[in-house]
Amino acid sequence: MAPLDILGNYGTFWGYLTALLIGIGFGIALEMSGFGDSRRLAAQFYFTEMRVLKVMFTAIIVAMTLIFLTSSLGLLDFSKVFVNPTYLFPGIIGGLIMGVGFIVGGFCPGTSLVAMSTGKIDGMFFVGGVLFGVFTFGESVASFENFYNSYYMGRFTLSEWLGVDAGVAVVLVLLMAFAMFYGSELLEQKFGEKKAWKNINLKPYKKGTLIAGSLLLLTGVITMAIGQPSIERRWSWKSAVESKRLESREVFIHPGELYEVMNNALLYKNLIDVRSESDYNIFHLEDAEHLTLNDLTKTDVVKKFLDASANTVNIIISNDEKTAVEAFKIMRAQNIINLYILSGGINNWLDIFTIDKSIAVREDVKAKKDEDALRYAFTRAVGETVYPANPRVRHGHGLPELKFEKKVKMKTKKTISGGCG
Repeated sequence: MAPLDILGNYGTFWGYLTALLIGIGFGIALEMSGFGDSRRLAAQFYFTEMRVLKVMFTAIIVAMTLIFLTSSLGLLDFSKVFVNPTYLFPGIIGGLIMGVGFIVGGFCPGTSLVAMSTGKIDGMFFVGGVLFGVFTFGESVASFENFYNSYYMGRFTLSEWLGVDAGVAVVLVLLMAFAMFYGSELLEQKFGEKKAWKNINLKPYKKGTLIAGSLLLLTGVITMAIGQPSIERRWSWKSAVESKRLESREVFIHPGELYEVMNNALLYKNLIDVRSESDYNIFHLEDAEHLTLNDLTKTDVVKKFLDASANTVNIIISNDEKTAVEAFKIMRAQNIINLYILSGGINNWLDIFTIDKSIAVREDVKAKKDEDALRYAFTRAVGETVYPANPRVRHGHGLPELKFEKKVKMKTKKTISGGCG
């Protein structure tokens, strides 16, 4: 399934060769579109020639439509496609600075390289300015680093902002783009051809453009109709590998290992308690977060796990293992990594880190009705205030001698990244 990790799967040579060929092709496309001419690029800001908007938006909407169509058909895993993280206000300021540079110099960084490669002197000067700007930024960023890293929103997409399916966002962007294309044609007639408003042709007259646009919009509507893959479908793509990991108990960690993880200062921990709210309130591990299976499908919750630092380990906890396994499938289907299940759940935890009998006693009768039931009868709700919530707080208790196989192995997040011109 795409995206293909050519560098990882086929080696450095083929990875860099592919990148080089794509870069050359991109540069050729820009030059053939006239993007190596600063006069044509700058003309966009005076509405005399809207070539930049037409070409770039055409590339954007075609790529967008095909990406989400293939995602809806299960040919592409969009969660593995790199999306530049959003730093809202720093991004706005950076865009304004780049926009001013574009107007003044007539190039953006990518098009200046195209112009330089064809021997244009203004392109060479602009590239020199870019390099000077990069150097200046690198030497001065420490003075405004807090702002530079502020308003972080992580991987943030238009569909998340609008709260709609990606296919709906695709259709809306297509309609917006078509309106811009239509408006740009009118502006070119007014400011480029110097026509009076009464002489401007208001009817779209390019049949090829109308046909291509209609086909693209139809593709967007099909994408919207199909919708993005469900959790169940995403799990089916991974089940061959992940089911083997579950069957071999590769992802089930001993309470002793969880104890070590909880007290490892070098790791960030997400303890995900997927039991009922009443069981969670009765007793839970220190710093555990209560989340339902439905919560694990919500965009903001998933985003938190996907945006977590690379040294974050996620441990799922239920009373036994049944609900935790379901949670594991939901989270892995959404590409959350470094994910483990507490072996035997809270019941096994309390078997090993014994709780005072005045607070709770084991009661196996419940297991006959529900294999994932809490098998301890508590006299009162204690939350995380008692010894077993984190055994490092001993209060006179000794830590039992534990022998277990360590299974936590941190994986590095991998996304297929790219760039723009």
